[in-house]
Amino acid sequence: MTKTAKTSDFWEGIRETLPLMGAVIPFSLVFGATAVQAGYTIFETIFASATIFAGASQFVFIEVNGLQVPGWSVILSVFAVNFRHILYSASLGRYMQKFSPPKKLLAFFFMTDFHWANGETRIHTKGAERFTPTWYAGFTVPLYVMWVAGTAVGAVTGQMITNPEAFGFDFLLPIYFLTILIGFRRRPNFLFVVCVSGTVSYLALVILGEPWHISLGAITGVLAAALLPLKDRSDSVLTHGQGEDV
Repeated sequence: MTKTAKTSDFWEGIRETLPLMGAVIPFSLVFGATAVQAGYTIFETIFASATIFAGASQFVFIEVNGLQVPGWSVILSVFAVNFRHILYSASLGRYMQKFSPPKKLLAFFFMTDFHWANGETRIHTKGAERFTPTWYAGFTVPLYVMWVAGTAVGAVTGQMITNPEAFGFDFLLPIYFLTILIGFRRRPNFLFVVCVSGTVSYLALVILGEPWHISLGAITGVLAAALLPLKDRSDSVLTHGQGEDV
């Protein structure tokens, strides 16, 4: 790949990230404020975002850990939420031929829901050869910088907000996941998997209480999807840039 093509990929990655800032910035601000309100120091809050970089899981940890449940239950809940990243890595890993082993490890560390969704879209619309480390870097840098910076601002100013729920901040996480979920509404078996996962999660919440509904709902959804047959997909779709939208 020429230097011009690499530069083009990098700036394409940045441009594709910019529309996402409307979700990333408030999300990071709320995390910073929520973590401080939960008793974590400003340093701990910023350090968590810089080294973990897993927004949803960071929220789940704060919420579940605040329930004073056993440590293994907290770990299980976070794992259930993060389990999707194993699937993300398996999905995109097939098209990382241009990534060296160190670059692939870094890509998996920085991978978010946005990386996977936009990576799938790029592969299916422009071809697998356009899924490059340069594009991935351009997509990652703004997300990471704004997530850490937003967390810092939220942590510093969060002490001024005594009741985040009064502003509806507690509803931000469900909206975030719902937006990503709806993006896959055209995928095979979508409705069935969502209904099974949602039903089990609700029953677990009613019968067992928190945080079991998170783990059981997620695991059941994965099992339902794994057991159902998928429509055949031609590899030529991925190399010629003709595919369905994510």
